[in-house]
Amino acid sequence: MTDSLLGLLKLCLLALLYLFFVRVLWAVWTEVRGPRTPAPSGATPAPKTKGRKRGEVGRLTITEPKPLRGAAYDLGTETTVGRGAGCAVSIPDDTYASTLHARVFQRDGATFVEDLGSTNGTYVNGQPVGGPVQLHKGDRLQVGSTVLEAG
Repeated sequence: MTDSLLGLLKLCLLALLYLFFVRVLWAVWTEVRGPRTPAPSGATPAPKTKGRKRGEVGRLTITEPKPLRGAAYDLGTETTVGRGAGCAVSIPDDTYASTLHARVFQRDGATFVEDLGSTNGTYVNGQPVGGPVQLHKGDRLQVGSTVLEAG
C-alpha cells in the first residue's frame, strides 16, 4: 500500500515538474517570437485631425525617460507598444518593457489600452491594467519604465 502511494506521489511530482518546464518555455517563446503582424514604427508629426471629438485620444507622447521626451506617436485603430521593432510604438532601449507589451485600440469611439501578458505590467495613472481600460486625454500610460501621455 505505501509503495503504491509513494509511486503515485512520484508521478504527480514528475507531472508538476514537466508542467513547470512547459510554462517556462512558453513564457520564453512568447518573448522571443515578437509581434505576429508588424506595424510601421517611428514617431510621426501629428496631422490636424478634424474628425476627432473633444477629449478623444489621438496620440501618445513620451514624457519619460528624458532622452525620449517629446517623441509622439499617432494612434490608429490598433497600436502596439513594446520593445519589438514591429511595434508601432517601439521602445527598444527599455529593458523593463516586453517585446509585445500592450495594445491601444479604438472601440465605439473611445480609446482603450490592454496589457498583452507583459512581465512587468502596464499602468494607467499608476493603476495596474487588468483588462481593457479606457484612456482619456492627459492620462499617463506606463509601459516598462517608459511613460507616455495620452493626447
